[in-house]
Amino acid sequence: MDNIDIFGRALQDYHEDYYSEDIVVHSSIAEDDVIPIPYLFREFEEMPVIEQKALELCKGKTLDIGFGAGSHLMWLQDNDIDASGIDISEGAVTLSRKRTLKNTHHAHLLEYQGTYDTLLLLMNGTGIFEKVSKVDEYLKHLKSLLAEGGQILIDGSDIKYMYEDEDGGLWIDTHRDYYGEVTYAMSYKGQRGATFDWLYLDFELLKYYANKNELNCELILEGDHYEYLARLTVA
Repeated sequence: MDNIDIFGRALQDYHEDYYSEDIVVHSSIAEDDVIPIPYLFREFEEMPVIEQKALELCKGKTLDIGFGAGSHLMWLQDNDIDASGIDISEGAVTLSRKRTLKNTHHAHLLEYQGTYDTLLLLMNGTGIFEKVSKVDEYLKHLKSLLAEGGQILIDGSDIKYMYEDEDGGLWIDTHRDYYGEVTYAMSYKGQRGATFDWLYLDFELLKYYANKNELNCELILEGDHYEYLARLTVA
C-alpha cells in the first residue's frame, strides 16, 4: 500500500465530484489532523498573504515546485507568467491537464533540469528538503536551476512553539538532528500512503544554509503564526 498516490487520488476525486472526506495526516509530533481538500483548490483571494505576495513577486520563466492541485500555477498562467510546474504525484499531474494547466511534469526536484528566473516553493516550501542533512543538496540543485539574476521564493515555518511547555521550556526530541524534522503519512478512504520526511526550517537556519551555499537570503514577509516568506538569490 506504500506506493499509493493518496494526494493525487484525493485531488482527482474532488475534481470529479466524488468528494466525501478529507485527507487524514498522521504526524510524528502531533495528533492526527486533516487537510480540507476544497482548500487546496482555493482562489487567489482565499490564499494567505504570504502566498499572495510570493505569486506577485514571480517574474520571467517560473517553475512551481510541488504544484499540487495547481492553484498557484493557475494564477500565474492566468496572469501571463511563463510558468510550468513539477510534482511527484502522478495524480496531481493528471489532474493538472484536466484543468488545462500547461507545462506540468511528473518529476522529483533533484532529478529535474532546466533554467528559470523564478523558482517557487510554497505551502511550507522548505518541507521538500526532508531533513537538515539534505538542505545543502537541495539548495545546490535549486541554485543550478537559476538563470542569471534569478530568484528562489520559498516559505517556511518555525515550529518551536509546538515543543514549548507552559513555563516556556522546550521539550525537544533528542533523537532528531533538528526540532523541525517531522515524519508524516497520509490516509484517504481507508488507504494509507508511505511515510515521508518533511522539514520545517526556521528563517535563521535557512539563512545560514543559504549563505553557506553562496546564496543571499532576504526575509520578505512574516506571518502571525511563525511562518515567513524568503527570497534567495545568488550572492
